[in-house]
Amino acid sequence: MRVIGFAGWSGAGKTTLIVKLILELNRRGLSVSTIKHAHHNFDLDQPGKDSYEHRAAGAEEVLVASANRVALMRELRGAPEPSLAELLRLLKAVDLVLVEGFKRDLLPKIEVFRTANGKPPLYPDDRNIVALISDAAEPSSGLPHASIDDVAATADFVLAHAQPVATILAAFEGRS
Repeated sequence: MRVIGFAGWSGAGKTTLIVKLILELNRRGLSVSTIKHAHHNFDLDQPGKDSYEHRAAGAEEVLVASANRVALMRELRGAPEPSLAELLRLLKAVDLVLVEGFKRDLLPKIEVFRTANGKPPLYPDDRNIVALISDAAEPSSGLPHASIDDVAATADFVLAHAQPVATILAAFEGRS
């Protein structure tokens, strides 16, 4: 299992690119999972549903299973947010894990940059950024670069720069 992150300001097009990228990587015969960081409170459940009521009543974890999917919801109830390393350990083995967000974590990242955002690029301050996907002409960064519309080139960057999960986990352990 190999891992690579995607970083960029909100509105840069990370999610749109990742959705297209999953399709391209699947077309190439690779299994893909994703981890998405949310900066705000979110809920996958709805009031009135049994699983919601279980959580609201105080269950630490609620696992919902059907013939089509399994979902595990864990209430943190004041506990620290899980680290990326902890989340990676939860996933079943696949060929690639694409991580959206976690831009401060130690993993190779592809920056998605859109000039219309009016924000500065992240790559000058993040040595973990290994490639740049943008709507701008090729930057003077020296990084590999592709157009935000070139999903095949982005897939090539992913395959060239994704690192084994063990390498990523070792980086987290070395940081502690």
